Amino acid sequence: MSQSNMLAMILAGGRGSRLLDLTNKVAKPAVSFGGKYRIIDFPLSNCANSGIDVVGVLTQYESVVLNSYVAAGGRWGLDTKDSGVFVLPPREKADEGFNVYRGTADAISQNIDFIDSYNPDYLLILSGDHIYKMDYDDMLNYHKAQNAELTVAVRPVPWKEASRFGIMNTDGNGTITEFQEKPKEPKSNLASMGIYIFTWKTLKKVLLADMKNPDSSHDFGNDVIPEFLNTGKKMVAYKFEGYWKDVGTIDSLWEANMDLLGKRSELNMDDPSWKIYTSDASTLPQLIGPDALIDRAYITQGCIVFGEVHHSVLFTESQIGEGAVVTDSVLMPGAIVEAGAKVTRALVADGVRIGKGAVVGSADSENITLVAKRVKGEE
Repeated sequence: MSQSNMLAMILAGGRGSRLLDLTNKVAKPAVSFGGKYRIIDFPLSNCANSGIDVVGVLTQYESVVLNSYVAAGGRWGLDTKDSGVFVLPPREKADEGFNVYRGTADAISQNIDFIDSYNPDYLLILSGDHIYKMDYDDMLNYHKAQNAELTVAVRPVPWKEASRFGIMNTDGNGTITEFQEKPKEPKSNLASMGIYIFTWKTLKKVLLADMKNPDSSHDFGNDVIPEFLNTGKKMVAYKFEGYWKDVGTIDSLWEANMDLLGKRSELNMDDPSWKIYTSDASTLPQLIGPDALIDRAYITQGCIVFGEVHHSVLFTESQIGEGAVVTDSVLMPGAIVEAGAKVTRALVADGVRIGKGAVVGSADSENITLVAKRVKGEE
């Protein structure tokens, strides 16, 4: 265990249905991001940088790629004698006969024995689908200083978006006095980031009772946090001020990638003091043609560009042909835009080919166009 005696569990089993075709065959945390990363790299790198050396990754739907990706642990330096990343699939069968986690709290309950084997004082619970950098040790120090039994990381969100989140209402000392799960009329705009530190002994007692409750949905937001409130356990809000994005939709995933193009991006991927670790792609350097035009782009190794790129993010081994124009778009690994094609305000999925002269997306579209299947062009 780390010096902080805190173990981390990453909830990585959601269906990711709002990411549409991107998660048909791949779990949401394994979706590509930022040229060469995967979403799961962020919480795992945060754990490594925060000195947390034991991490459980709770997987469920379409988890084959995710399981193999995180199992080694070496990408994040979590593969030593005293550290490790452990893949923890569900063990209890649903009515349909396959194994399932019935809710976020149940994912932890099914792994109580795993957690107890490390005898932690504190348990850090993370969502596996957020993009951010955060020192969890700072949050733990706050938890200890407040003598809390649960600390929830929060950040203000625009009032118009508050109803999409779990809202934490606090008193003047930062103690949580009320929790509203996706309220129609929020009383504050302090949104839960889905990052929790629990005093493990307290949480374990609540989970054991929750497992026996036939009326529970076994969920942190619906059951566990309300139980902490109802029984007067001390809950505090830890205000986080850095970059954070929930990338659960096509539009938000596109926005987070676009955020990398800002001159002073809060999500500095080149910060040597807080590296985001990932797998090293074995590929050639990027190739930029003599007549290519590039205006504010994030271009990763292995890319081949002969056309125009404007305010876009190109992932590993994506290609843009002569005369093609890519604007305000994200090309995921291996995406190909053939000669003369035009791609605007779009997210092109892994390996998808957009044919010669084809037109995809529009500058006037309200939402981002997802291109997940081949687009035929001129014959």
